[in-house]
Amino acid sequence: MDISTVQSIKLAIVAATGLSKDALHIYFGMAVYLTMIVGTQRFRPYFGWLVVLLIACAGEWVDRRDDIGSFGYWRWQASAHDVLNTLFWPTVLTLLWLFKCRSK
Repeated sequence: MDISTVQSIKLAIVAATGLSKDALHIYFGMAVYLTMIVGTQRFRPYFGWLVVLLIACAGEWVDRRDDIGSFGYWRWQASAHDVLNTLFWPTVLTLLWLFKCRSK
């Protein structure tokens, strides 16, 4: 089984940080989300959430290609799990912001 360049990079990051892949998904999602919120002129958490979703789906599309090449099928349950891990805290923070805005 050949390991793609993308998977090699991901394994190197796991080895360098000592974190699990699940934890890295959570940190990555929060980093992208906070970067989008801080980096935009207006406070729009829903836009940051959408960017996290798009990047997570793009990453899983790459993993899909690697799964098909390595295993012969797409492990879509693992991809769904990864997207949910990546979106968890951005979703919580966006919902809190929306509820706060509505209660004013």
